[in-house]
Parts: sequence; structure tokens; C-alpha cells
Amino acid sequence: MGEQVQAPWIGVDLDGTLAEYHGWSAEIGKPVPKMMERVYKWLHTPGLRVKIFTSRAAMGPESILNVQQWLTRNALPDLEVTNVKDMFMVELWDDRAIQVIKNTGIAIGVRE
Repeated sequence: MGEQVQAPWIGVDLDGTLAEYHGWSAEIGKPVPKMMERVYKWLHTPGLRVKIFTSRAAMGPESILNVQQWLTRNALPDLEVTNVKDMFMVELWDDRAIQVIKNTGIAIGVRE
């Protein structure tokens, strides 16, 4: 059997990126309109997947179900909810990330 080819995917953080975040709560905040627009655009890009990349996924099946229900209530499809990167992730959109130039350790836009 041949090796299954995986489509590239974009990871979108939930709290503070796709949904408003004002401190920890089991309730997920309101959608962030500008990010919602981006996600809708990516969902209509052939050959590209979107995953919700959130630490909530590490809290177990009930928390993942809560995220999936939030997606449904906000007119998004049943996207995969994960906290695991793999080699097919091509971008990560996150309110806490610091970008580093590949193979250098040099941070972009950060005073060192």
C-alpha cells in the first residue's frame, strides 16, 4: 500500500486568537471577527486544512467537545481540535507565539 499523503494545515489558537480571552474560563469567549474571516477564507482554499490548536485539547474529551460545540454555534465546520504539531503544519496563528528565523534561533520583532 502507498503512503497516505497529508494535506498541509494551519493551526489556529482558540483563546485570544479565534475567540476573545479575558482570563481562564470553561466558557469560550466571543468570536474575533477578523480571525473568523481568515478561517472562512482558508476553509475555501483547496488542499488546505485548518485545525484548532489549543491547550484545551489536553484537558480531555469533554473539553474538546466544548470547543467543537463552540465552532458549531459560530458557523464553523467540525474542525479537528488538537494540541499536537506535526510536519504537515505550515502555519500557526497564536496570540502568544514568538517567531524565530529557521535554523538561527533569532527572534523576529523581539528585543534581545
